[in-house]
Amino acid sequence: MSIYFVVQEEVKDQDGLQEYMEAAKSSTLGRGRALVVDDNVLPIEGEWHGSRLVILEFEDEEAFRDWYESPEYQNALPLRLAATDSRGALVKGLK
Repeated sequence: MSIYFVVQEEVKDQDGLQEYMEAAKSSTLGRGRALVVDDNVLPIEGEWHGSRLVILEFEDEEAFRDWYESPEYQNALPLRLAATDSRGALVKGLK
């Protein structure tokens, strides 16, 4: 069953986010794929956090953990956290 990493972000430092995206490229290694990267989210209901939404799809939680906990991504992650105020969640797809 697919699993999705959903991240809402308020970008505080666009240059820092660009630096993160360059650093994060080396971490993908075929582990997942980006389904949504939207820098101009239009909130419809409730309180929304930031203007950026990213949804990444992985085959399963093991593939997500393999990517997220990889040395390549762990090197990039502090750049994203410094450049954004982020909220992230792992959600399961339908069977």
